[in-house]
This record gives sequence, C-alpha cells and structure tokens, in this order.
Amino acid sequence: MAHLDDLAFFQHLARAGSLTATACELGLSLSAVSKRLKQLEARLGVELAARTTRRLTLTAEGERYLARGALILDELDELENSLGEGAGQALSGRLRVNATFGFGRRHIAPLLSSFCAEHPEVDGWLELTNFPLNLSDHGFDIGIRIGEPPESRLVARRILVNRRILCASPAYIAEAPVLQAPGDLQQHECLVIRENDSDFPLWRFERAAPSITDSSINVSSEKVQSVKVSGRLASNDGEVITRLALDGHGVMLRSWWDVNEHLASGALVELLPGWQGVRADFYAVFEQRRHVPARLRAFIDYIQREMAGRVSRLPN
Repeated sequence: MAHLDDLAFFQHLARAGSLTATACELGLSLSAVSKRLKQLEARLGVELAARTTRRLTLTAEGERYLARGALILDELDELENSLGEGAGQALSGRLRVNATFGFGRRHIAPLLSSFCAEHPEVDGWLELTNFPLNLSDHGFDIGIRIGEPPESRLVARRILVNRRILCASPAYIAEAPVLQAPGDLQQHECLVIRENDSDFPLWRFERAAPSITDSSINVSSEKVQSVKVSGRLASNDGEVITRLALDGHGVMLRSWWDVNEHLASGALVELLPGWQGVRADFYAVFEQRRHVPARLRAFIDYIQREMAGRVSRLPN
C-alpha cells in the first residue's frame, strides 16, 4: 500500500508542476512535500525530479515512474470499478490523448469535448504534436495515429478509413499541362509539405483496381509508382497546403478526411482516377493490459461511431 501511495503522490506532484502547488493541493507544508519526495527517491535509489519551490522538471527516471505508475493506478482503478459495472457506475478518471495537429483540432478535440460533457467525472486532456509520441514514455492513455503500430504491445482500433487524394482547383487544371500518369507530375507545380530542410518528397501511387468492363487498362503494367515532385510553394503545415491548392497554386496530395468537403463542393477536383494515393487509415492505439479502463474503451467506441458522421465514406 505504501508503494501505491507513493505512486499517487508522484502523480499529484507531476501534475501540479511544483512543490509549492503540490503542497497547496494536498494541504501539506512545503517541507513535508519536499521531505516525502526525498524519501521516495531514497527508496528507489534514483533522482526523479530537479526542483525549486516554483518549478519541477522530471528526470528520465521520473518520466518513466510517472508513466508506468499511471498505468498501474489505472489498472487498480479499473479493477475496482469493474466490480460495480453491473450497477451502472459512471465513467471517471483521467483520459489523456495524443493526436496530430490537423486531425486533432478538426475531429478529436470536438469529440473529446462532447464525450466529457456526457461523462462529467472524466478528466480529459488532449495534447497535439507534429508527430505521434510514445504512449508509455509520455503518460498517454490513447494515441491517434495513421497506420497500425509496429509495436506488439499496442492494441489498435481503426476509427477512419482514409487515403491520400491527388487534387487541384478547377482554375489550376484549366491552365496546367495535361496530367495522364503519375510521371507527368514532374511538369506540374506541386504543393509539398516540408519539415525543416528536408528534400522534396516522393509521392507514391497505387494503380486503382480496374472494373470488370474496363479493357483499356493493361493489367501487367506497373502497379506502384513513386514520383519526385517539386514546386515554388511549400509549407510545413497541411492546412496551409490546402489553402494554396484552393487558391489555384498547384497540385497537392492530401488525406481524404481533409479534402472530402472541398471535393464535394467542386472547389477541388480529384486527378488521376486510375491511380490512388496510398492508404492512410487512422487508428486509436493504447497499451495492452489485463484491465483496460472502461473510460478508454468507451471513448474509442465513441470516436469510432461518431467519425462515421463527420467524414463521408471513402469511395472505392
């Protein structure tokens, strides 16, 4: 029990961010909080945090203790809650989610908002990053990612079927060279997402499956093509790239979830229907454990159900 108390104490400490804030939150003196942290570190034989009275910075060992400790406390909480599930016990506890900026802002943020409104005892925390973060290292309960994770210790639930779509505005298409195959993109202004000083990217395409009545497609021809593209305009932000495409500056390769409304309205037009951008399905992932907290299962079920009404179905 003392070890569980230490885990809970350190969770408070890390969340509060300072010794002073922790003392106020727990109703203890500053010296008592400082002493308990020292005793915990002495027992573990490692330094968990560098601290002043105003700020606390976790060490690598502290980050690990925080993340793994949260999972242990969650399992205990879930075990106890599961005993009363038959009585319709309300969902409660922390729900910390990691997602990328664009998809997170557009979809996960409003869904987390409505989920927490339905379950007022759930504490929601959404952290948006350019790239997905390691769940255990950063204490996340759920990660929203493109593609199934390679790690066997993670469980993945698909929440959205997605593919990258090649498209441009009608104004650009009217003035641009003819585009009949992926290789023709080298003659076009391509709007690319660049990170730092990275090279211009390769855009990958897969030949779409021909219909039974379509005899014009040579089934023995190359099924996958990669094209090195370039253009005058680039950005590290996908929403900027979409804006540039809408303004007629060039061709872009963006996810279906991001452009389906513009395609439906005619503001953008899909190009090369005989070729498809690679699949980029979205998954909710979480760490494999014996007792998955009910709030995690409920939130994943919720976003899986609600996403169907937020993004139109990807055509075959």
